[in-house]
Amino acid sequence: MEIGYPILSTVVFMPIVGGLLLMLFSRKQETLIKFVALAVSVITFVLSLPLFTNFDKTTHQMQFVERADWIPQWGVQYYLGVDGISVLFILLSTLITILCVLISWNSITQKVKEFYIALLLIEGAMIGVFCSLDLFLFYIFWEAMLIPMYLIIGVWGGPRRVYAAIKFFLYTLIGSVLMLVAIVVLYFKGGTFNILELSKLSLPYKLQLMLFWAFCAAFAVKVPMFPVHTWLPDAHTEAPTAGSVILAAILIKMGAYGFLRFSLPMFPEAAKAMTPYMIALSVIAIIYGGIVCLAQTDLKRLIAYSSVSHMGFVTLGIFALNAQGLEGGILQMINHGVVTGALFLCVGIVYDRTHSRQIADYGGLATVMPVYAGFFMLFTLAAIGLPGLNGFIGEFLIILGGFKAKKLAGVFAATGIIIGAAYMLWLYQRVFFMGVNDKIKNLEPMSFREFLTLATLAVFVLWIGIYPNTFLSFMHVSVQHLLDRVNYGAGDSMVAVKTILGGPIP
Repeated sequence: MEIGYPILSTVVFMPIVGGLLLMLFSRKQETLIKFVALAVSVITFVLSLPLFTNFDKTTHQMQFVERADWIPQWGVQYYLGVDGISVLFILLSTLITILCVLISWNSITQKVKEFYIALLLIEGAMIGVFCSLDLFLFYIFWEAMLIPMYLIIGVWGGPRRVYAAIKFFLYTLIGSVLMLVAIVVLYFKGGTFNILELSKLSLPYKLQLMLFWAFCAAFAVKVPMFPVHTWLPDAHTEAPTAGSVILAAILIKMGAYGFLRFSLPMFPEAAKAMTPYMIALSVIAIIYGGIVCLAQTDLKRLIAYSSVSHMGFVTLGIFALNAQGLEGGILQMINHGVVTGALFLCVGIVYDRTHSRQIADYGGLATVMPVYAGFFMLFTLAAIGLPGLNGFIGEFLIILGGFKAKKLAGVFAATGIIIGAAYMLWLYQRVFFMGVNDKIKNLEPMSFREFLTLATLAVFVLWIGIYPNTFLSFMHVSVQHLLDRVNYGAGDSMVAVKTILGGPIP
């Protein structure tokens, strides 16, 4: 269905323009700055809703396309569009930004104006990544995220914020430089930066292999996959609450999205050849991340390592290279964004009151903050994949796809769920039960603003858990088209041949 305005450009540049607008305000107008940032983020979310309501689920073609020449002598275009793989991530980005504005309302007290500018700028860059169909444009948005997130960690983070910010910056930059080299090679091979056209190229296997690993360097760091994950716990631990939420809910999804948008369709032979190695790394991440969680004493660090484990499930689903695994992986990216984002919001709520992230400083919190304890329990059960909550269906599909791809991988992934239940339930016991710690006896109850942020994500935990097809239906056709590309070769012509023959191509 047609929309009467360029919806993708609007949702990309609305927060960027809003961030630039905040530069005109005086630093002393803190309350006004907060309300303007909230208004911009809410308007961006509302304007993005037609992507959900008007999306055509019957086609794999890009929708809401906007295209214009940008640098014609280089073949660079301003080219935006979304399909069933990318559309949900835009909606997740616009929703999470609202919650980040709300949760930062009282916790950010220094350089308030600059903080909200960085928050809005990173929102625009994130959305731009998910809808760019030109490699040059994609790379600009990909790198543009780096600066505001570096500042959010380095300026408003904890005691070791500078170390964590530099580590995040260096890891991401090194991976991105290798991807830039691969982009240049692709341009000279294909004569274009058009992602859809480059996905139809038939490249020699050895070249595919080199380009696959060059792109993988950037995407694996961003996921983050084992063993290039070590920046994540430091970044999460030192970042302010909003920074941790954005990292968990959106930023690390971009690595997995990159595998879906680039690595699989552009280098199908290399992707299939490297599948055993990627599955092995995914399983290691699942087990390793879970075991390390059992040894953590810091709330944020535990949830950060749980992200390593949960994103291992995502990459396992992607490289299972079957419909169940891919759809489970994409849905689990959304689920992880909702649940882990919510857990970091929960940590931020008590950290604002106690200024401690140490698990030992809590105990008996269910007695002091019962409503908060109820929310935390819901998100804990979702994180361990309780049936009826959103974590279950994603992990179920991934393990099903993993079994179909490699039975042993499915078995090990299933043990990861057991480990996940162990560390999350043990965490809940230590924080909310046992004796009431003297340090938390007089904590204030949750404010309405805090209640609203958690209740919003709780709705999605239940919605996806009870009726996941609302979201899975967006990706069916696009996932099948991606699998056709991986299994049968380049372009719509091969899909057409498959259709004419009435069955799989031998």
